[in-house]
Amino acid sequence: MTSTVQHQVERSAGVTAPAGFRAAGVIAGIKPAGKPDLTVVVNDGPYDGAAGVFTTNKVKAAPVLWSQQVLTAGKLKAVVLNSGGANACTGPEGFQDTHKTAEELATILGVGAGEIGVCSTGLIGERLPMDKLLPGLKSVVDALGDTPEHSLSAATAVMTTDNVPKQAVLKHADGWSIGGFAKGAGMCAPNMATMLSVITTDAIVDQPHLDHVLRNAVGKTFNRLDVDGGTSTNDTVLLLSSGASGIKVPADEFEAALTALAADLVKQLQADAEGVTKHVSITVLNAATEAEAVAAAKVVAEDNLCKTAFFASDPNWGRIAMAVGNAPTAFDPALLDITLNGAAICIAGGKGVDRSEADLSGLEIDVVIDLHAGSASATVLTTDLSHAYVEENSAYSS
Repeated sequence: MTSTVQHQVERSAGVTAPAGFRAAGVIAGIKPAGKPDLTVVVNDGPYDGAAGVFTTNKVKAAPVLWSQQVLTAGKLKAVVLNSGGANACTGPEGFQDTHKTAEELATILGVGAGEIGVCSTGLIGERLPMDKLLPGLKSVVDALGDTPEHSLSAATAVMTTDNVPKQAVLKHADGWSIGGFAKGAGMCAPNMATMLSVITTDAIVDQPHLDHVLRNAVGKTFNRLDVDGGTSTNDTVLLLSSGASGIKVPADEFEAALTALAADLVKQLQADAEGVTKHVSITVLNAATEAEAVAAAKVVAEDNLCKTAFFASDPNWGRIAMAVGNAPTAFDPALLDITLNGAAICIAGGKGVDRSEADLSGLEIDVVIDLHAGSASATVLTTDLSHAYVEENSAYSS
């Protein structure tokens, strides 16, 4: 696959940067606090190819079930996203609410309900206030536009515990572009994606390739962020292509650009994770397979003893060795090396340089674990377990 991308990712815009897309986010009254809570992204074409990747959680929210169903046709004209309620564990009535949402937006836009993707995020187990959501659809459609301000409003209205909106754009030197937004600050240990993300492109990429490259890009980016070990009921990443640039892009070239864009969104998600005080990168080197490298890194990322040590800026490599030893990964413990922020603190399964050489006092912590068991490697991003994380999640439902 082509690994070079002919333009840098920027954060000045998002889903409206590619030609053929409009978006907006408004206050519909779904959130009691009166903050923006309803977003619509519209694909004006001429192409309407789409692909999606969804949570692997067995408990799937109604909008996930709906969007999976409509995407079997491989196209979307629009996506509606609400914050302030997950519409998960709401039974047949919740699915009907999702269906009504798609039908109402489809009627306003003059398209079919089967061409509308639906996403929701918020508290699990509560029905959505349809008396507010449905009228809000007219307001958000009236507000649609293609400026950077419209893109930002769309990214803002999907936020729940996020502190800042997250968006990015990559404008390729050949004249096509990719833009997107993402939300997610907790319940992030995706086996597909992190919470909600919509990505748009004006490149022409046929639908089977859209699906393939999205899955590849998600596997290398969204699936490598693990904040707290919780895979959400609502995780969704949608990729929409308008083809408005008129430029047909080879799948490998498009995948490289999509992966770069998604990686930037994931870094923004990591930086805004609930209670975050440390940005932790865990790289496993020389594993037998890439899957084993990912598995080992994720065990460390999810281990509470490791995460509290990161919070304390404590170079407690013994906790990392313990976590790696619990991973479904083949290696010889007598060969294990662990480096923290450049300090080889564990060498050949035992004590390396003095702990004082591993300075973890800054924002960034770089963990490198060498298994000496093969040639595969992988990196997983995570955060620390802070007082603020516990406080925020203990108070969330109230």
